This record gives sequence, structure tokens and C-alpha cells, in this order.
Amino acid sequence: MQSSAIFSLSPSLPLLKPRRLSLRHPVAASSSNLNVSPPNVVSVPPLPRRSWRLASSDSPLRAWSGLPSVSPSLDTNRFKTAATAVPENAEEGEGEGSGKLTKILELGLLFALWYLFNIYFNIYNKQVLKALHAPMTVTLVQFAVGSVLITFMWALNLYKRPKITGAQLAAILPLAVVHTLGNLFTNMSLGKVSVSFTHTIKAMEPFFSVVLSAMFLGEVPTPWVIGSIIPIVGGVALASVTEVSFNWAGFLSAMASNLTNQSRNVLSKKVMVKKDDSLDNITLFSIITLMSLFLMAPVTFFSEGIKFTPSYIQSAGVNVQQIYTKSLIAALCFHAYQQVSYMILARVSPVTHSVGNCVKRVVVIVSSVIFFKTPVSPVNAFGTGIALAGVFLYSRVKRIKPKPKTA
Repeated sequence: MQSSAIFSLSPSLPLLKPRRLSLRHPVAASSSNLNVSPPNVVSVPPLPRRSWRLASSDSPLRAWSGLPSVSPSLDTNRFKTAATAVPENAEEGEGEGSGKLTKILELGLLFALWYLFNIYFNIYNKQVLKALHAPMTVTLVQFAVGSVLITFMWALNLYKRPKITGAQLAAILPLAVVHTLGNLFTNMSLGKVSVSFTHTIKAMEPFFSVVLSAMFLGEVPTPWVIGSIIPIVGGVALASVTEVSFNWAGFLSAMASNLTNQSRNVLSKKVMVKKDDSLDNITLFSIITLMSLFLMAPVTFFSEGIKFTPSYIQSAGVNVQQIYTKSLIAALCFHAYQQVSYMILARVSPVTHSVGNCVKRVVVIVSSVIFFKTPVSPVNAFGTGIALAGVFLYSRVKRIKPKPKTA
């Protein structure tokens, strides 16, 4: 049986003309210009992509492909896409790496500023309190300078001014009271004893935190927390016994500062202050500073009077310009390190912040001993080291949860 088939060449080959060919083959190839195959015809599977040279290179005929070739423009686009994919991914990876490096550098800068502002605050504050025995007046000046800065930022829209309700102010008032007392007792202690000894006593803050949380919040400490409290108490006791500048007024004032500061932390959990977008930690601290100014002003005027005038300072035999300059620097550093502390807390976990606070206390103690040339005995240094090691241990283990009891 014979079948006929028609092969038509591409119009791009003008020198070839269609011909009728007769093939002796049981299979008929379908014509490229037919849509339906004739009956009793089996379709030949498509030929693989190959090219047959029908003429030599000097012939007008060119290479002909059995299958339609892909558009060159499409191949070019595909090649370009594949070629540019790697650089884009590489740039994205480099961008992520540089972003992480920027965050690390920014966090390191904040920690450095936190420590630096603390060092300058304690040094200048101690000098002012040593020359001017008026802790209430010094505390009031610090709140006043901070309030001026806060008002300045809000007035110029450098920081968003919050919208506070009367209920929120009533809830914040107890926090402002203990905040005021905590700073006042700290300044009273710094005026009586050395900076290093005040901060050694203030290392007992975790002890008061555990006791107050158990009494008012019902939080039972874990054995790990109790174990970390023991070296804190023992180290502070050993350092106090061997402290050259030991003074009961300074010691009790520092202990009262621990009590009030940790009461503020407990109250912030006990008293539910509703926070919205306009009341973050920095805003809350700003409101507390303003309220502390109004709380401290009448108490200071009735207790110490007005002792910050040039005439009074000159009568005390103190250089007015030096006192004003050092008081201003101390107040600015006081407000600055509080702000930076909240900025760090917004970027790291509370445990990391607690560890950083422990390291900050070590830096302040060492720097004050070097600057004021405070005499420190080996036993006193050993006790301080044990207390600070306990604080560091407490900051690491206080997040360990007790295992649930199984039946």
C-alpha cells in the first residue's frame, strides 16, 4: 500500500519549491499545513531538534531545523535573568549583614553612653553633695533640669507628647512617690559615704525585689534565686564591716533607696497602668519626672529652704560657678542615663538589661575608687566582688521556671 505525503519548506527558503514525493513506507507523515490526519495514518512522533546542512557554506541555502527554534530574544532574556539573579541575592545578603552590624554597633554605643553618663553623674553629684550639704535641694535641681528637657522635647515635637487621662495620672502617682524617695535616699547616702560603698549596698536590690514580690505579688522564688541571694547579702555584709567610710546614716539611706526603688518595680506590676501608643517607657519616665518635681518642691522649701542661691553658696565658702556647672552636668547625666537605659530595654531582653546593669555597677565602683582615690582593703574588695558576683548570678537564674509537678 502506498501513501503520499507532502513536505512544505519554510517560506524563508525561496530557492526551494514544494514537490510531491512518493514514499514506500507503511507510515504516512502528516503535512504541516493540515490540521487533521487522513484515515489509517499513524502520526510520526516529533523529530528531535537537529539541523541538516542542505548546501555548502557558499550556497544560498542555509541551515534548516526540523523543529521551530526558540526566539533569540527569549533566550537572551532568560540568560539575563539567570545572570542577574545571583548578584541580587548577594546584595540582599550583604544588606542583611550590614543591617545586623549596624544594630550591634548602635547597641554597643548605647551601653557605652549608659555607663559613661553613670560615671559622670556619680562623680559630679558626689562633688556637689560634698560641697553643699543639701541632698533635697540637689535632688530637686535634678528633677527640675529633667523637667525642662522634657518640656523642651514635647514643645518642639522632638518626642511625641502623650495624652494623659486623670485615671492614668492617679495610677502613676504612687510610682512617682517612690521614684522621688528612691533618688532622694540615694543622694543622702552619697553625701555621707563613698560612691563605691553606696553602690555596694545598692547591690542588694535583688534581695528586696525577691522579698517584696513574694509579699505583694505572691511570686515564690526558685531555689536558684535563693541561692544567688546568699552571696549578695554575705558580700555586702563583709564589705560594710571593712568599709573605711562606714556611716549608719549613709548605710540606712542606701538600704532605704533599695526598698523604694524595688517598691516602684512591684507597684508597676501591681498597679495596672494602661499603656497605649502614647505611653511607652520613656514617656512614663518623663511623666514621673514631672510629677516628682511637683512632689519634691514643697518638701524641699519647708525642710531645707532655698539653699541654691548665689548668696547662700558664697556664705558656705563654695565657688558658685563650680557648683552650678557641676550640678547642671550631674542633672543632665542623671536624666540622660535614665533615658538611655529605657532605650536599651526596648532593644534587649530584661535578662540582658539586668546583666548590663550589673556590669554598670562594677564600672561605677571601679571608676569612683580610681577618681576619688578611695582606700579599699583586700577584705572589702573581696566582699564587694562576692556581692556583685551574686548579682550577676541572680540576673541569669531569675528567669528559670520551676518544673511542674507530675502526678
